[in-house]
Amino acid sequence: MGLLTTDDGIRLHYEEAGSGVPIVFVHEFAGDSRSFEPQLRHFARRYRCIAFNARGYPPSDVPLEPERYSQARARDDIRAVMDALGVDRAHLVGLSMGGFAALHFGFTYPARARSLVVAGCGYGAEPEQQEKFQKESEKWARRFESMEMKEAAAIYAEGPTRVQFQNKDPRGWREFAQRLAEHSSAGAALTQRGVQKRRPSLYDLLDKMAAITAPTLIMTGDEDWPCLAPGILMKRAIPTAALVVMANAGHAINLEEPELFNRHLGDLFHAADLGTWPKRDPRALASAILGR
Repeated sequence: MGLLTTDDGIRLHYEEAGSGVPIVFVHEFAGDSRSFEPQLRHFARRYRCIAFNARGYPPSDVPLEPERYSQARARDDIRAVMDALGVDRAHLVGLSMGGFAALHFGFTYPARARSLVVAGCGYGAEPEQQEKFQKESEKWARRFESMEMKEAAAIYAEGPTRVQFQNKDPRGWREFAQRLAEHSSAGAALTQRGVQKRRPSLYDLLDKMAAITAPTLIMTGDEDWPCLAPGILMKRAIPTAALVVMANAGHAINLEEPELFNRHLGDLFHAADLGTWPKRDPRALASAILGR
């Protein structure tokens, strides 16, 4: 473990294990670097694994200026981690908030991504849901400001796409909820307002996604309702994208189904490093249903 400093002076906590081709893990809003422990334990046997806490997530710094939090900043903090640790190119694995950051990294710094895993990505992306999501983000920011973190975390951890994890693996879910309760209330509120609430819709990024060349894996649980349609959108928009929908699964699929999640990641990494990951044949997007 250690601390590194970004170009705007924020210290980020990171964990590192293993050696070889680098993988950088980027956590979700309700997680931190510990959320990827099942992946670090598995992949550190063959890869150099790096997981870090986003700004606002102790022991990373929690800057109190709202302007320090944004989607662009979350994207560039991935670059800051790679620069500080001497990583030129890496496989990037992002879940939810981290999935958005990994996606933005992929089309902004294409030469630095060996592959992209964009998992649980899509909350608030659909045009008809965007205003609702922004209002809910503001509601949660105010909750984090007015409630004890332990109390707010208990409510958040039982959201409609978290109960699948709770029902399937109560022990694992309790660990997830306990870790969430340890987060910073201020950091959570600032992240909700600065990153979640203000990020652009995926539906406004079609041209940028179409330019992605890195092997890409879109992953979602089939009961992670806000991510299903955006997952199909990303699959269609990114010419190098494959889509995995995990059965009877909610949002935190890397914790809920770690063995299956790791298997899909391993297949991606192997094909990407060999140069055998396919790019879509344009004929697959023909308008005819049965063929010409």
